[in-house]
Amino acid sequence: MTQTLAEPVQVATARSVRLIYFAWVRERVGLSEEEVALPASAETVLDVVRWLKTRDEGYAAAFADEKLIRAALDRVHAKPGTRLGNAREIAFFPPMTGG
Repeated sequence: MTQTLAEPVQVATARSVRLIYFAWVRERVGLSEEEVALPASAETVLDVVRWLKTRDEGYAAAFADEKLIRAALDRVHAKPGTRLGNAREIAFFPPMTGG
């Protein structure tokens, strides 16, 4: 009887990213930036926003209206459904106006 080796099991692990907050997002969160371990379920920008809303009241207030929040992955603007990929930095900011 021959034995076969089991295939390695892939385990989703949390990964560390730098979050940066600007303008009133920063004011409501109470930080300008932080390093966090994202949950394995956070695959898109919107996933991160929804996870952040659960952290405490300040985050809930900052991210209450998901349609207002803008984001950048590694300094490139990203839509809510954008996958995080290997991004090391996620910046969050309110809509900008020109002048």
